[in-house]
Amino acid sequence: MSGADSPEILSAYDAVRSDKSPTNWLLISYQGPTGNQLVLTKTGEGGISELAENLDDAQVQYGYVRVEYANDAESRRVKFALVIWIGANTKVMRKARVSIESGAVKKVLAHHSIQVDADDKRDLDEKEIVARLRKAGGADYNGGRG
Repeated sequence: MSGADSPEILSAYDAVRSDKSPTNWLLISYQGPTGNQLVLTKTGEGGISELAENLDDAQVQYGYVRVEYANDAESRRVKFALVIWIGANTKVMRKARVSIESGAVKKVLAHHSIQVDADDKRDLDEKEIVARLRKAGGADYNGGRG
């Protein structure tokens, strides 16, 4: 088993999903340079930008983030994004296994509106992610504006 369903990861996932918790992202990494054992690396309260700061260019990592945005003056929406990070300096064999090994992560972090495949931190631009979440969520009360 990959460890994606470890108590630490499940607890962090529940915290990110909870409206009562300030934690709004988690990051999962491989325990070592080989093998498929996953561990919770970090959690935080600073959203997409803070998650991006913690990504490692030499690793494959999985992030999960709660994104809140306004639909209009009276309402806010909460959506979730799964981030599959493949750092530019990741070893070839690790990159090759992502499509297989990410399945275990997707089963655990199942509730997300979009998946963001990223290999550059610019892929995690909050405005672009919110725009994708709006499209995935149906109604867009701002006419496509953030």
